[in-house]
Amino acid sequence: MSRHTTGIIAVLAAALLWGTTGTAASLVPEVGALAIGSAAMGIGGLLQALIALPSLRRSRRALTAQRGMLILGAVSVAIYPLAFYGSMRLGGVALGTVISLASAPLLAAVMEAVLDHTRLRARWYVAAALGIIGSILLCLPQGSDASPAGSHIPLGVILGLIAGATYAAYSYAVRRMMRDGIGRSASMGAVFGGGALLLIPVLLATGAPILSGPAPLAVTAYMALIPMFLGYVLFGFGLARIPASTATMLTLSEPAIATVLAVLIVGEHISPAGWLGLAIIGLSLLAEFVPRR
Repeated sequence: MSRHTTGIIAVLAAALLWGTTGTAASLVPEVGALAIGSAAMGIGGLLQALIALPSLRRSRRALTAQRGMLILGAVSVAIYPLAFYGSMRLGGVALGTVISLASAPLLAAVMEAVLDHTRLRARWYVAAALGIIGSILLCLPQGSDASPAGSHIPLGVILGLIAGATYAAYSYAVRRMMRDGIGRSASMGAVFGGGALLLIPVLLATGAPILSGPAPLAVTAYMALIPMFLGYVLFGFGLARIPASTATMLTLSEPAIATVLAVLIVGEHISPAGWLGLAIIGLSLLAEFVPRR
């Protein structure tokens, strides 16, 4: 199996884990989005740094030389969950999800083109277009009784674009650090550990409901350990093998996974347009798996 294929599989496995977060969070509605987002990303990031301590010590000079990328990545990691959950809260779940996740691969491609002077393959454009179209169809209201969009749509759009930009930025920063000779563990540990430190004040300010009972604690622990910690370990493994633009494009499968879980576990309904969106997202992933001549 080629490095490219193993990278794709690792990123899709990460997206599978991230797709469980919405279902998990729905089990504890008493915990706010900012609280559970900062706790999950913050605790998961600290664990990334802890397991990377030996690599961080060995790579401290290289990390100092790459402090610009390190700061970009850490600040982006801290901003991303706040902007992502804020976008869904203000603009509605559908709008926040589509804007945040669909803009990320496009912005990552722009960063690579401007900073690294790279050219994307034609199949990337096809896969990205299919993934974005499928995500839009999937996130359309799923019936006449669907929840209305948020009441602050313009601000939701802005926050969604910020989420997409920061997702693209920390993916690019980690990939760039790896490409410049810093190991995968040190790159992920430094960027996500730094972002976690910046999220601690947000967690302290909003995290009281997490301690209100065993269910919020269990859900928060799951989200920190599985989707955020293990998911980003897999994401880092994938980033070492494929470009950031490809990795962010592949995570367009996350809303599809979340939707399937919502149907199977929560009992939500999907409209025909939603099922069509799922099929189109499947085609976008197939476009990346088809062997190149």
